[in-house]
Amino acid sequence: MAEQQMTPEQCKELEEKLKKMSPDEIAELQKQQCIFCQIISGKIPSKKVYDDEHCIVVMDINPATRGHCLLLPKKHFAIMPQIPENILDHLFIVSKAMSKILLKSMRVDGTNIFVANGAAAGQRAPHFMIHIIPRKEGDKVMDIENHLVDLGIRQEIAEKIENRFNELMGIKKKVIKQKTLKEVEKEVEELDSGDKDEPEEEDFPEAEEDDDKDDNKKVEQGSDEDSDEEEPDEDDDSEDEKDDGDASLDDIANLFK
Repeated sequence: MAEQQMTPEQCKELEEKLKKMSPDEIAELQKQQCIFCQIISGKIPSKKVYDDEHCIVVMDINPATRGHCLLLPKKHFAIMPQIPENILDHLFIVSKAMSKILLKSMRVDGTNIFVANGAAAGQRAPHFMIHIIPRKEGDKVMDIENHLVDLGIRQEIAEKIENRFNELMGIKKKVIKQKTLKEVEKEVEELDSGDKDEPEEEDFPEAEEDDDKDDNKKVEQGSDEDSDEEEPDEDDDSEDEKDDGDASLDDIANLFK
């Protein structure tokens, strides 16, 4: 349906009319102008798949995939913030049930529960709705290109935000100097050269052998000294034995006097 363009005079007349209208009258006017309100009232035919006191579910006439449904609140709300909590809760309960039905009946791999809240988010009609879109693996529906900002730009933006926040909060940020690649390589080279200058035990095998030889010599000398010291003890014992023998003979001779 082609949109009708209003002349400047008609726009001015509508503005004056809106100023004089009450909130209820404005809501009624919006309802009359809303194509989805006319679908809900039955003035415009649709393929309805669900209906209760708060909402209806209809098939999208321009579906993204087979089975694409639109869940519409019966009362006119342009965007989500206008919807009372109890009605909003009910809408998402119904969307959950519809998603489950589509998964089982159409044997799809998943569903998108999608809301375009506001013109900047892609909302085209001034009536809040929830899209329930069946999905299959690899269908490339809603295949959004990667628009991530370059990492360097993101870091620069984050730094500017942090600096501004610190300025407002009176926080002084400690500046840490980042080392360059050359400085890091130089430090690594210095560490490597320092390790090479340190002596290792394996560099002096001869010294260890000499120490072992000296220890062996000391052990041998010690054994010789021990043997020399033990010999006098044997002589002393023999002399004692002789003295003991002589003393016994004298004693015997005295017996016969």
